[in-house]
Amino acid sequence: MRTNTAPSPADDDEKATLRNVLDQLRGSIADKVDGVPEPRVRTAGVPSGTSLLGLLKHLASVERFYFLGEEPADWQATLRPCAEDTVESVRADYRKTVERANEIIDACPDLTRPAPRARRRGPVPSMRWVLVHMIEETARHAGHADILRERLDGSTGR
Repeated sequence: MRTNTAPSPADDDEKATLRNVLDQLRGSIADKVDGVPEPRVRTAGVPSGTSLLGLLKHLASVERFYFLGEEPADWQATLRPCAEDTVESVRADYRKTVERANEIIDACPDLTRPAPRARRRGPVPSMRWVLVHMIEETARHAGHADILRERLDGSTGR
């Protein structure tokens, strides 16, 4: 996973540009758990119960859903770290999932082709739609993580 690597403005390859932006966001959110001790990393920072570790765990599930075709049995559970989850285990799972997702992205010859999303009713979205959606989803949760981290210890920035 490339962290904090800005996409080149001269890059005219659509897939590479989308993946670069997504990888930058992925790195940003994976880094947000650095240095946050237990139990603060899993402590809810807002009334909804959202925590830094929960956001990272959730995003791994979203990546598996859209790029690997794996749907979790309970989406709400993806936001709640289990007692066995550690920063190291959740981050390693996220990075491994991203690596597998990038293999799928890289192998896609045409962004208009369907992404390997889990079976559901309705049309399967194109790989282009999934990449754009994952940029939006990851950016939104990275913003949540920024706020949670600032509330925990004052850290700001990427």
